Amino acid sequence: MDYIAINKKLWDEKTEHHFQSDFYDVSSFLKGKDSLNTIELELLGELKGKKILHLQCHFGQDTISLARHGAEATGVDLSDKAIEKARELNDKLGTTVRFIQSDVYQLHEVLDEQFDIVFTSYGVIGWLPDMNKWAEVIHRFLKPGGKLVFVEFHPIIWMLSYDFQRIEYNYMDSPPIIEELEGTYTDRSAPIKEKSVSWNHGLSTVINALIKSGLTITDFREYNYSPYDCFQNTVKIDERKFKIKGLEDKIPMVYSVTADKKL
Repeated sequence: MDYIAINKKLWDEKTEHHFQSDFYDVSSFLKGKDSLNTIELELLGELKGKKILHLQCHFGQDTISLARHGAEATGVDLSDKAIEKARELNDKLGTTVRFIQSDVYQLHEVLDEQFDIVFTSYGVIGWLPDMNKWAEVIHRFLKPGGKLVFVEFHPIIWMLSYDFQRIEYNYMDSPPIIEELEGTYTDRSAPIKEKSVSWNHGLSTVINALIKSGLTITDFREYNYSPYDCFQNTVKIDERKFKIKGLEDKIPMVYSVTADKKL
């Protein structure tokens, strides 16, 4: 099974719908709206002059936002369509972000640099089968003294059915989850019906992979809300804060990890 080809086709298809969606609100972004959330901004710290590698950047809003905060940013994504749209945004805004189309695991074939920060966030690692390989990529591209900032939806979220009414998937690592779903998180009625291949990764798998790669975990946090209204049955509790109706404050929805590479 060629999961890369399957998922690339899926995300090429999703990109056009996402780019036009209210969810991503490209028109406001072009007018200066910051796409980054409080969670990651606090963890990233001062960005001016920092060289940042953004893995699995989709069509580049967060990467461009990093540049707007003063970073020298490079964004990477599997989807050709996403990178095409990212470059389109970059040109329209006159920012100087570099965008590269590549599978995360093969990035070393097209990029040979090191960065002050590697950043990746929200709905990313579920598309990757091997956390050890992922952590090795991060270690490879960090400068000595550099840091990883990683923010992701909590694995408990991925255990539950799409309507959050029952436990349906494994928490611990398991064989690939192969699905064919209609629509997308920005529009559940979008005319998209493509196969996807994904994996659930428990916290211990992720954290141990980073430790074994040689990185030092410096901070780990869990959050009881999502900054995105991308799930079913949500309740808005504040600006950019959403919880699952009936599960408010009962489950974590997001977690973050920061890790340093030794000097």
